Amino acid sequence: MTGSARLLFAIAALALPAGLHARDITVMVKDASGHPVEDAVAILDAPGRAPAPGHFTINQKNTMFVPFVLVVPVGSSIEFTNLDPFRHHVYSFSPAKTFELKLFGKGETRSVTFDKTGVVALGCNIHDTMQAFVRVVDTPFAVKTGKDGRAVLHGAPDGAVELRVWHPHLRAPANQLTLTVAAGASVTVPVAVKLRHPAPMNHDY
Repeated sequence: MTGSARLLFAIAALALPAGLHARDITVMVKDASGHPVEDAVAILDAPGRAPAPGHFTINQKNTMFVPFVLVVPVGSSIEFTNLDPFRHHVYSFSPAKTFELKLFGKGETRSVTFDKTGVVALGCNIHDTMQAFVRVVDTPFAVKTGKDGRAVLHGAPDGAVELRVWHPHLRAPANQLTLTVAAGASVTVPVAVKLRHPAPMNHDY
């Protein structure tokens, strides 16, 4: 892998922090400067009981989608709730889910069922800076990193398995990298990312 897509990763088999079990895998995602990367999704390609579909919410607030990245089991529904004092028009052209929620105002909610695995990029047809992503999965081993860049995958199977780390702004094919890990490992993954933080806008539509 070359150029801006070159990714360096290191695996450190460290002692497990208190509260973690021998079959947990801890993933730390950091940028090139060592800062934690929030909203990266760690996915373990390993057998496990598929999680049950659930009900989730993505708010439109201060001209942003909240949360920016959401991980949901396949078959789940997401309610899009407008908390802004103006209208939004939410859509996606992604192969995993194509839909359009035409103009809806403050306090109104629209629901969409996500019935196919993959990445769904969201936008607003009125506010071009609004962006968010839904990662639809069929595995129990999928966790999003927090502000500290950390995600813990609980109950990993024994033996070597493949771990995928995905972020919408990660500079790599399909915005993800793959590495081999084992249960009980602590993995530090430095990645090349270009993070964008659009400023909220004030409009009256």
